[in-house]
This record gives sequence, C-alpha cells and structure tokens, in this order.
Amino acid sequence: MVRLSLIIATYNRSASLIQTMQSVVEQNAPRDEWECVVVNNNSTDDTAERFAEFAASYPEFNLRMVFEPNQGLSFARNRGIRDSVGEYIAIIDDDERIAKSFISAYISLFDTEPEAVAAGGPIVAEYPDGRPIWMSHYTERMIANAMFWGHKVREFPGGHIPGGGNMAIRRSAIKRYGVFDTSLGRVGKSLVGGEESDFFERLRIANAKYFYVPDAVMYHIIPAEKLTMDYFVKLSYNVGVSKLRRAKFYRRVKRVRFVEAFKWIFTLAIAAWYGVTLQWFKGEYILIMRYHITKGLFDKNQ
Repeated sequence: MVRLSLIIATYNRSASLIQTMQSVVEQNAPRDEWECVVVNNNSTDDTAERFAEFAASYPEFNLRMVFEPNQGLSFARNRGIRDSVGEYIAIIDDDERIAKSFISAYISLFDTEPEAVAAGGPIVAEYPDGRPIWMSHYTERMIANAMFWGHKVREFPGGHIPGGGNMAIRRSAIKRYGVFDTSLGRVGKSLVGGEESDFFERLRIANAKYFYVPDAVMYHIIPAEKLTMDYFVKLSYNVGVSKLRRAKFYRRVKRVRFVEAFKWIFTLAIAAWYGVTLQWFKGEYILIMRYHITKGLFDKNQ
C-alpha cells in the first residue's frame, strides 16, 4: 500500500530531473510504500521522453508523470497532490538529490508524531563548479535555502519553516488548511515565490505543529548560472517582492517594512565584521543582497 507520495514539479530541466530521479530509486524505504509523481509543467525540451525512458528502466518502482497545463510551481504541486494517493506527501524539486533515508525518515516521523501535520529536513548546498569565495552562510540561505538544525527530531525553531524543496505534509492537513496559493510561486523563469511561506503561515496561525527531520536530507545542486551577479540581483529583488505580496495579503506591510529596516543594522554589522576579517567579497554580497531585497519590498509598482 502506498503510504507516501513524492511529488516533483519539473519545467525544462530534463538532465537535472534524471539526476534527481536516480536518487529517488535509491531509497531504502520498501518500494510498495511509496510512489513518485513527476508533474510536467509544460516542458518544451525532452523531459517527457527522458523520464519515460528512465521509468522503463525501473519497472519495479511506482514512477509516473502527469501533465499540468497551467504554468506555475503552485499549479504543478497542486496537480501532484491531487493526482497522488499517499496519506503522506513529500515535495522536492527537479534540481536536487535526496538521501537514501529521505522517504523512510518522513514516514517514520508521521507514524511516531501524530501531532505533526508537516515536516522538513536539512538542505545542503552542492556546487558542481565549486563554491564561490563570496558565498557566506547568509547568502547561501537565500540561494540554496540551506538549513541545518541538528541531529535530533524536533519541532522547527520559532520563526523558521521547512524549505520549499524539502517538505512533507499529511494529506489530512492539505484538506484542512488548503493547497498552495496559485497567485504565488514561480512561473516559468520568474523568481517570485512565497507559496511555501504562505502555506506554513496558515499552519502557524492555526498553531499546527511542523517538525524537523534530520535524516530527510536534501542536496540542492547549484549550477554556475545561479552564481552570476545578474541572477543574484534578480533573486534578491524577487525575494523582496515575494515578501511584499504576502505582507499585503495578511495586511501587515508596515510591520514587515519596519522589520526590514531593522535588518539593515544587523546586515551592516555582519558586513563590517567580514571587512575586518579580510573577507570583503562576503560582506559586499551581503550588502547587495539586502539592498535588492529592500528594493523589492518597497517597490510601489508591485
């Protein structure tokens, strides 16, 4: 019986999808306890063909592809939820690989923690072309959503939520709190997100519990094209835009902007510390990141 459905939304990344799928078929969970549903979100490359070839090579696994015509990550993830059957749902992206214990760790968590409605695990950044010298803990959190909260199962620390590319949810929670907001989330190459934050905001308001699962490790593969200054600036700005859209929805724009202003104090202090320790590049990129996040958050045209 399928207990967990692993959902992967994909758009025009056939090569990285196959890399992700290779880690999926290496899971140590019993094969009859999970399925993998790949949602093709209007890919125009050879995604469908390459997936079909891969799935045919592993007939013993429950791997299938469904199609979502409405463009956007939220639409694709909602399609995967709708077309899957597991009582537990895990969501990853098509530019990742997962540890062998990923699926079994989430099944174990939900089996042993009846109050847990959702969960997330560690996210480790991987750089095929090498980690750039300007990368710091702070910029890596934005680019890769990297996180690590220790080696023990626990509730997520206050103010923190699972990363969008590594989260698991009870199907009953979806029925109670709703699916992903399709007005949020990346569409095509757009970098505006926020659908995961919106979902976990609903859980927070309801005082629902979500847990950190240390054995559900995901490795986020960061290619060279995501390490350019142009991409970094665009991503930073769109993080700000995403925050603004959520703030408008929850009617707290003034508060969010006030917090952003306060963050500048912390940012300047960290940048100064990097300067004193002769790590100028790291300090420079932190300032660039904060400037463009603020720009997006205060953009009157959004």
